[in-house]
Parts: sequence; C-alpha cells; structure tokens
Amino acid sequence: MTVVLSRPYEFIPPHRGDRWPSFIQAFRLIDWHLRRKEGVVEHECRNLDAFREVLDRRESVLLTPNHCRYADPIVLGWPARVVKTHLYAMASWHLFNTTSFESFALRRMGAFSINREGNDKQAVDKAIEYLVEGKRPLVVFPEGTTNRTNDLLKPLLDGVAFIARRAAKKRQKQDGGNVVALPVALKYLCLDDIESWADHQLGRLESQLGWHQAGRRDIIGRTMRLVEGMLALKEIEYTGTSASGPLPERRDRLMHFLLDDAEQKMEMTSPSASDVRERVRKIRSRVVGHYFSLSETEMQSQRPSLLQIAEEADFAQNLLSFPDCYLWPGEITDTRILETIQRIQESIYGKADQTMRLKVIVEFADAIEVSDQRPPRGEADPLLESIRTSLSGMLDRLSGEARLIG
Repeated sequence: MTVVLSRPYEFIPPHRGDRWPSFIQAFRLIDWHLRRKEGVVEHECRNLDAFREVLDRRESVLLTPNHCRYADPIVLGWPARVVKTHLYAMASWHLFNTTSFESFALRRMGAFSINREGNDKQAVDKAIEYLVEGKRPLVVFPEGTTNRTNDLLKPLLDGVAFIARRAAKKRQKQDGGNVVALPVALKYLCLDDIESWADHQLGRLESQLGWHQAGRRDIIGRTMRLVEGMLALKEIEYTGTSASGPLPERRDRLMHFLLDDAEQKMEMTSPSASDVRERVRKIRSRVVGHYFSLSETEMQSQRPSLLQIAEEADFAQNLLSFPDCYLWPGEITDTRILETIQRIQESIYGKADQTMRLKVIVEFADAIEVSDQRPPRGEADPLLESIRTSLSGMLDRLSGEARLIG
C-alpha cells in the first residue's frame, strides 16, 4: 500500500550538503543495501563517457532512467561514484513514511518528495531550481512508477519534459548554460540458475494454494498456471466468480471493474476512455483528500473502507505489469520468468523474494539538448519522443543479453 493516511502530505526537501552522501559512498553503504535488500551484487556501467562529458561541460543534467525495480534510484549511485558526483532525485512521498531510518537515508542521499496524489507545485519548482543551479544531476523517472517489466517501457509522463523545458529557459536566461537530458537504461540479469530458483519459489506458491504436483512441470508452464490461478482468485475476491476467456481479456475486465467500482464508491465519474495510471492517480487523490477532510471520529470509522478502495486502485495498476507479450514462446528469458514470479509474490504476499543474485547494466545514451520551446498544441512532444526512442532502443538491445528459456 503506497497511499499515506498517517499524516497529510508535506514536502520533504533533500539534504543539500556533500558530507553525508560522501560518507555513504566512501563506506560502500549502497553496495551493502543493494546486496542485502535487492539481491543486486554486480554492476556494469556502459558509455559512462557520455555522463562525464556533460558534467565536464558544467551543463545542467537531467537523468531519465527506466524504472522497473525499487533498486533503480540506489543503483544510480554506482555510476555517480565513478564520475565523482552526487545526485538529487524525486521520490514518492510514501517512501518517506516507511521507517524513520529510510526517510533519513533518502534525504541524505539527495532525495526529495513528490506527491503522486496531487499537483505538487513545490516539488516541481524545487526540481527546476536544482536543475537550473546544476550542482548535481537530477534524477526523474519518466515512467513515474515501477513496473517489473524490465524489457518494456511504459508510456512516459509529460512532467519530465515540463521540468526540463522550464529549467532550460531559466538556465539560458541566468548564464547562457544548457540543460541536457541523459537517458539511462537499467537492465537486470540473473546470475544464478533460474530453474532452481523458480522451482523453489513456484513450489512454495503452489503449496500455499493447496496444489499437488503429479510430477515436475517445466517452469514456463507452472508460471503461466500460477498467473491464471492468481487472476482467478482475484476475480473471485472482487467480483464473486472467476471469468472465462483469454487471460488478457480477463485481466482488462478485472482492471476496469476495479476502477469503475472505486470511482463509484468515491462518487467520481468514470471516464469513457482514460489512461489507467491517470485514473488510479485520481482515485488515490480523492481517497486522500476525503480522508483528511473528516473529523477524527470519522477518520477512524472510514479508514478501513478508504484503504480498501485505494488497494483496489493499486491492484488495478499492478495488473498493467502483466503485459500480453511478456511470456510469448520464443521470447521467454530467465529475467522475464523472475519478474513474473516476483509480481505474483507481491500480489499475494505484499513483497517479492530477493534471493536471486542479480547484475545490473547501467547504460548511458548520448545527451539530448533541451529546448525551452513547447511543442505546438496537439503534436507529440519531441523531447519525450527522443527520450522514449533512446530508452526503448537500449532496452531492446539489452534484453538480448538475458538467457532464453524453452
């Protein structure tokens, strides 16, 4: 659950000094965290000269990575350490409300909060300010949220282009300097044998569902069987019965049922056509806004039902992480099996098993100079298109480094 009802949103600024991030880097604390919490034990940086060159030219740098794992922002500390810089990064407000230690560590590493449930003008203004001053690169994930589909790029949010253009205009006026966007592809690869890991994890899931195996099945068939089983369980949980038909159609029907139901409960008008992520954002915003408008007594009585509505919206968005083509014959890799099983575990347990050892490739594209001119109304944003094309091209190529299965 990422909706925060423990306290109203307040902007959390980053720590601006260099002593804390230098200490964290010097003692390799990010290495320890990634190994212990995320299973990421190796890394490889590619085309790092593209990053060095823009830093040497003292340009304002906007890093725009794909976002497939919770490890992504911390992973970027590795190339930052090599080129001897620190980073600022936008981070969801809920991450500052997990533990006091994590909130402390996030701020010391340069993270600042963004309210995903509303229009956070203060966070956007601060992002522009940090980018204009150019003391550190700024990290903004243009996909907005994690998706655990490392080989596929989700549609990019236009906020990243707005921040870049506003900063470019101010930087040009300030000292004639440039703002550049630097796409960064993050690709995770399995270091251990997927068959052994998947057999163990699938066995645990199957046992919890009370399934008995007549004999060892291949991991692809077992994974697909669990995907269908999980979907059927969720259909029964939310609609009272399991549906029939192809899995993609059932996924979409359940997704829209959940969103329609949440919008109806919050007395919202269901749009005839709208981006799922935008519908989820509006539902979450309505839940938070309604909750903090209540009296203390009303909060206590309505909190469970409001949390349930937010959970429905979150699960609808989670269903987006089961794309049609991810387990097509001839295209199935060990990393896709890993991601699919981990998504099932998150849906059932709330967290994924991280015992598979991973290597991450961090590849930098060539810099894209940011113009302060907005695109004509109705036309595709050229900056977003450039970022999308660059990221998609790198991810398509990097996906070929995973091991094919079947």
